[in-house]
Amino acid sequence: MKSGFKFSAYQQLPQDPFDKLFEIFKELIVHTSGDFDEAIDWLRQLDDEYQLTTPEYTIDDFIRDLIERGFIRQEIRPDGSGETELSSKLEQLIRKSALEQIFGDLAKRGTGNHGSKSDGRGDELTGGHRAYQFGDAPELIDVTASLRNAHQNNFGADLQLTEDDLLVNETEYKSQMSTVLMIDISHSMILYGEDRITPAKKVAMALAELITTRYPKDTLDIIVFGNDAWPVQLKDLPYLQVGPFHTNTVAGLQLALDILRRKRNTNKQIFMITDGKPSCVREKDGRYYMNSNGLDEYIVEQCYNVARQAKKLHIPITTFMIAQDPYLQRFVNNFTQANQGKAFYTGLKGLGEMIFEDYKNNRKKRLR
Repeated sequence: MKSGFKFSAYQQLPQDPFDKLFEIFKELIVHTSGDFDEAIDWLRQLDDEYQLTTPEYTIDDFIRDLIERGFIRQEIRPDGSGETELSSKLEQLIRKSALEQIFGDLAKRGTGNHGSKSDGRGDELTGGHRAYQFGDAPELIDVTASLRNAHQNNFGADLQLTEDDLLVNETEYKSQMSTVLMIDISHSMILYGEDRITPAKKVAMALAELITTRYPKDTLDIIVFGNDAWPVQLKDLPYLQVGPFHTNTVAGLQLALDILRRKRNTNKQIFMITDGKPSCVREKDGRYYMNSNGLDEYIVEQCYNVARQAKKLHIPITTFMIAQDPYLQRFVNNFTQANQGKAFYTGLKGLGEMIFEDYKNNRKKRLR
C-alpha cells in the first residue's frame, strides 16, 4: 500500500470581521498620531478599494464594537458635538502589537531577565554546575549532583564524598538598567515624502512594552527633541507628531543625562533615534542659534562636548542614524568616538531588531 502526501490549494481560515479590521485600525492609529476620525476615514477608503467589509458587518458596526469593547470613548458636548478618545486599554494593545512586530522572535523565546557575562555568586541559577571552589557558599552546593559525581569517581569502591566531588550551582547576576530613549521629532522626519516618525514611534512603543513587561526592574524614560527637548509619558507615544522644528541634539542629550544622574543604579545608557544632522542649540541667554546648511562647527562641537561628558559619567550613547549621507555618517563616527558608544546606520527596516540586540548587550554587567 502506497503512502505519501496529498497537496491541495491553500484555503485561508475564516477571520472574525472585527479582528480583521482591528489589525488595520491599530496601524492607522499610529500613522495618524492617535487621530480617530482620520484613521476611520482611511479605513473607509481602504474598504472602498479592497472590500474589507460586508453588508452584514460595516465600518459603523466596527465602531460600535470598539465602543462596546472599551477601546474608545466618545464624549458628547452640550452643543451636540462629540470627541472620540483612545482608551488606555487600546494604547496598551498598540504597544503590544509593536512589540510583536519588531521583537516577534523574542516573544517566542519566553520571558526572563537579561544576564551578565560573568558567572559566580550571583542571584539567579543558570541550571549548570561547576567544581567547588574555596569560599563558595554552602547553600550553592548541589547535594544530588555531588553524590552522583562521587559515585562515578569511586565506582566499584566504597562511596566517599570528598571536596573534589563537590559541584555547585552556577549563578549569574541580573543587572538593572536605566535607559533613556531619545526620539527626533524635527521636520526632517517627514521630509521628502518619507514617513520616518511612524517606524520610530513603533520602535519606541515596542521597547517600552518590552521593558515594562519583561524587565520590570529596569527603568525607561522617553524624551523627544526638536528645537528643545522634553519628556513624554508612555501613554503619549502613539500621539507623537513631527513639528516645524530644527534638531537640537545637545538639548536632548543634556536632558537625558540629567534624568540618568538621578538614577541610583550604575547601569545607564542612552538610545538616540535620529535621521538628521544637529542644526540648533540654545544659548545661555535663551536665544536659539540655528543653521540648517551643512554641519555647523559651533553646533557640532557642542555635540562632541556632551558626548565626552557622558563618557566621563560612564553612560554609553547608541545612535541609530536613519540616513545614508556620507557627511552625516562621518559626524556620527566622530560623535561615537568621543563617547566610546555605538552607532548603527540603517534604513527603517530592521531598526527595532538592532535596538533590542544593543539593549540586551549594553545592560550586561561585567564582574571581576
